[in-house]
Amino acid sequence: MKNFLILILVTSCLFSCSDKQKDPPKNKPKNNDWSKVHSISFNQEINEREAIQIALFLDHHKDYEMTETETGLRYMIYKDSIGETKPKNGQQASISLKINLLDGTECYSTAKGDFEEFTIDKSDEESGINEAVKLMSVGDQAKLILPSHLAHGLLGDLDKIPPQSILLIDIQLNTIK
Repeated sequence: MKNFLILILVTSCLFSCSDKQKDPPKNKPKNNDWSKVHSISFNQEINEREAIQIALFLDHHKDYEMTETETGLRYMIYKDSIGETKPKNGQQASISLKINLLDGTECYSTAKGDFEEFTIDKSDEESGINEAVKLMSVGDQAKLILPSHLAHGLLGDLDKIPPQSILLIDIQLNTIK
């Protein structure tokens, strides 16, 4: 009798299981559902949101007379050295800078008298800084606003700059070689 009950229990378990797969939940995307269209839409949404944040910031800082480039970099050269030579791709540049978030939180700063060196367009320096330096002459000082796609993007720098951060940078171009 005991063996008979075990046989019935095992048989009922076997027949109660079916090979039919359940449909995935409607709200859970499949791995292959993310597409190029989704990526473009996602990036456009981020850019629009950041453009609004930057516009609000500039509305409160009327003294910042920024010029916007095609990439979304905003810059204002507030100390013009009247230099003729603009840095080019591949040249070595030395800069002094102070990097803040739009809310004023300081992230990084070169010490007074110190500078940072990098090769233009061939370094890990933010693409927005590379672009801005090429608009400057030696001795120029400028304020920059870098949307996240010109700074540290979706992840931030994994240290002091949070993900998707817009940066406010005060920069001086010291030398080019």
